[in-house]
Amino acid sequence: MWLNIFFKHEYIKTQPIVNQLKKPAQNLSVTVISDNNPYEEGLEAAWGFSALIKGAGKTILFDTGIDGTILLRNMEKLNISPKEVDIVVLSHIHGDHVGGLKSFLEKNPNVTVYVLKSFPADFKKDVENFGTKVVEIKEAFKICENVYSAGELGILIKEQSLIVQTDNGLIVITGCAHPDIIKIVEKAKEVVQDDVLLVMGGFHLRDESEGEIKKIISSFRKLGIRFTAPSHCTGDLARQLFERGYHENFILSGVGKVISMEDLR
Repeated sequence: MWLNIFFKHEYIKTQPIVNQLKKPAQNLSVTVISDNNPYEEGLEAAWGFSALIKGAGKTILFDTGIDGTILLRNMEKLNISPKEVDIVVLSHIHGDHVGGLKSFLEKNPNVTVYVLKSFPADFKKDVENFGTKVVEIKEAFKICENVYSAGELGILIKEQSLIVQTDNGLIVITGCAHPDIIKIVEKAKEVVQDDVLLVMGGFHLRDESEGEIKKIISSFRKLGIRFTAPSHCTGDLARQLFERGYHENFILSGVGKVISMEDLR
């Protein structure tokens, strides 16, 4: 049910964050709730992406997949209640990343939703109609303790990625990586000056050649990225090549996969 309650958009503009945190996240976990790659038996795979981050100060839902019914059904099977989510971060406006938001807000409107400033006004107002607070993002900024947005990147398709600082380095979570996965990682290292522990999510490589993908894997190595967990729009070939390139530090990801700090040692 839509509510006629409106908040003024909050627009945050900050300078890049370069100071390391005194108490990085330690008991962190990332659960893939929606993905077109199957992983956990009994869960529904569908084109899109959504992940839940716990143990980083607040419980964060990053993207909401393409379908709210599937999102909520997978959450229930994973014993995740919508009520435990504090923050929703939307990477970009494409339906396979924001499609489940309305169904989620019907269950829990008491969250803060972080969107890009470039999101359509109608979309933001629809969210506010739930009584939900909307924060617009342009520059890199701190969402909560240990968690940052890389800010609005890209030209034709604008996108933000999530950066989580742990005691072993940064976890970078991407929706589709439309602005280029290497540029996103470089931006993350600029925003929070630390080594990169893990890059996960959609890398947008399904239409790239084997040669181009191998160049990207080489760039990952040069950037010092220790673990990779590509999924969603990365493509089967790219996932195979990342597995060959990263060996035991490749994490097979898909709907239902849970990545904890124990997996990143």
